[in-house]
Amino acid sequence: MEALMAKRVALYVRVSTDGQTTVNQQRELEGVAERHGWTIVHVFKDQAISGKNGPEKRPAFDQLLQGVARRNFDMIAAWSVDRLGRSLQHLLTFLGELKAKGVDLYLHQQAIDTSTPAGRALFQMLGVFSEFERAMIVERVKAGLRRAQAQGKTLGRPRIAEKLEKAVLCELQKGHGIHTVARTVGVGTGTVQRIIARTSA
Repeated sequence: MEALMAKRVALYVRVSTDGQTTVNQQRELEGVAERHGWTIVHVFKDQAISGKNGPEKRPAFDQLLQGVARRNFDMIAAWSVDRLGRSLQHLLTFLGELKAKGVDLYLHQQAIDTSTPAGRALFQMLGVFSEFERAMIVERVKAGLRRAQAQGKTLGRPRIAEKLEKAVLCELQKGHGIHTVARTVGVGTGTVQRIIARTSA
């Protein structure tokens, strides 16, 4: 019965250069899982990939996100928050996706476990910052559109495609984050960021 009730955990390990190894990170996390009685269902490894890259440039992290969407595990365990990413924006988006699917997060170096009351409180605090960030993006987009209309401008340098740009702006105004908009419309996050920058200029 205990085996059936064991928490399903996915490990995520990453190193930035070929000269580094994920072995120590994985060994430490496996020890944590053993002590807590967690069942490791998958280990996702990104080798020689910078944390500055978005999920689309980190194959294992992208697979991890797909596993979150399918709820293939109950918790993700990582060595440190900087293994997940160096961008606050990427991190907040990631945490939002975990929360939406009810998947917990364990960060070894920061001693954060969102299955605990203290960890959940942190999650909620980060959620406030995430909401603020989305609200700021929406306001910048709206202000940029008003300014462009007042000046009789059409949006754009060489056009991405007017229809595509309008779809991106529409999703942003709904309050969706950059990664969600990119996936919904079918463009890269860089395209979404360029549209935000252009309309906010």
